[in-house]
Amino acid sequence: MRILFVGSEAVPFAKTGGLGDVIGALPKPLKELGCDIRVILPKYQDIPDSFKMEMQQNRTAEWTMQLGWRQQYCGIQQLIKDGITYYFVDNEYYFKRGGLYGYGDEVERYAFFSRAVLEALPKLGWKPDVIHCHDWQAGLIPYMLKSKYLHNPYYSGIRSVFTIHNLMYQGILSEDMLRDLVGISIGDRSVRELELHGGSSCLKGGIAFADRVTTVSKTYAEEIQTEEYGENLDGLLRWRREDLIGIVNGIDNSLFDPMKDSAIAVPYRNSLPKKKANKLALQRELALPESADIPMIAIVTRLVEQKGIDLIAPILSELLQEDIQLVVLGTGEKQYEHLFGHAEYLNRDKVRACLRFDDGLARRMYASSDFFLMPSRFEPCGIGQLLAMRYRSIPIVRETGGLKDTVQPYNEFTGEGWGFSFTNYNSSDMLHTIRRALYFYSQEEHWERLHQNVRKHDFGWERSAKAYLSLYRTITGG
Repeated sequence: MRILFVGSEAVPFAKTGGLGDVIGALPKPLKELGCDIRVILPKYQDIPDSFKMEMQQNRTAEWTMQLGWRQQYCGIQQLIKDGITYYFVDNEYYFKRGGLYGYGDEVERYAFFSRAVLEALPKLGWKPDVIHCHDWQAGLIPYMLKSKYLHNPYYSGIRSVFTIHNLMYQGILSEDMLRDLVGISIGDRSVRELELHGGSSCLKGGIAFADRVTTVSKTYAEEIQTEEYGENLDGLLRWRREDLIGIVNGIDNSLFDPMKDSAIAVPYRNSLPKKKANKLALQRELALPESADIPMIAIVTRLVEQKGIDLIAPILSELLQEDIQLVVLGTGEKQYEHLFGHAEYLNRDKVRACLRFDDGLARRMYASSDFFLMPSRFEPCGIGQLLAMRYRSIPIVRETGGLKDTVQPYNEFTGEGWGFSFTNYNSSDMLHTIRRALYFYSQEEHWERLHQNVRKHDFGWERSAKAYLSLYRTITGG
């Protein structure tokens, strides 16, 4: 089974969020299952020089691509990392820029990238059975396979899977620009099927034309078929519901292992005393009062409304009346950065607001905290709660998307469950749930049971990889 992953980022080359973690981690277990799995990415300026030097020694193809009245150079370079072949689309006009995203021609850049991927295939000497496209940046590939390249014998038999990581981001461009970039003639009516918001949607192209559509959790697959979560595509998603499947994300257990993590103070697996030792070390690092017994709540996230930060604002002062410590790591909207910064100013003995990105500190917060708070408005899957549980921090989440699928609420009567959750999106329900969690923290028998339960769950990629392989076999007949 030959599989090509197409996406805009992947660890360790380029990453801004969970998408990079997924494309970086999932190929490994697929390879272990026997797949010939390869990945293709843009060659960004920010890719570490050590990787760029290696790939420059392995130029696979070079050609010129016609985009309307323009011509653009396109090159393919490659390297092998951990036994997996990575290809990089080289074009300095579109990708030799600081950062991955945030430019005015964003959609044009990835429309070019998508077309370059398909035009590169005959030049690679390797033909995939399945092209697995991730998010809107690769959404035009399933569309082009069934329009522009439909009658080209080389592409016959190639199947496509499109994974929605976040339906909110849709990649809108004008119909005229789409025709130019893709090379679709004015008489081709297929372009009308991409219409959205008065333009054309790359995301819609993936949803409408891929052989199968996946999301990164079962509940999110159900939610996006509703008007509330569907981002004006719920009708199309309901129409494709027989081809829509939710497969929950995982984490790379080898990269996130509290027993081997050099970023944390005290290695451990399931030891509560050693976890408390990490808490004491973090308290010293952040100049918080040192106490192994005071409950610590961690928030490690983008400080934006999607992550439920607007729920925290109305009840933060009330929450801080509890005997807790709150540690926050992340950047985002200025109002929320100010919210936590001001809370630290007023509560130096209880709050630390670290308004930056720091992977090592994130790991120490997972390892040190007793609870991990993630009250998202919507959450396709979520990586934070999986990492928190890997480091044995008990999650407090809202029941949406992947949070609902990965966190079973604790039932004190049956002893089942390994976290705390609330359903309605409001501050009072969240505060009530946090207080309930704090109560069980003070009850030694229940706290031990919660930790016994969370230890039983492995959120590594192996189970998800098997589900994807089954899906690939379904659409290829093999």
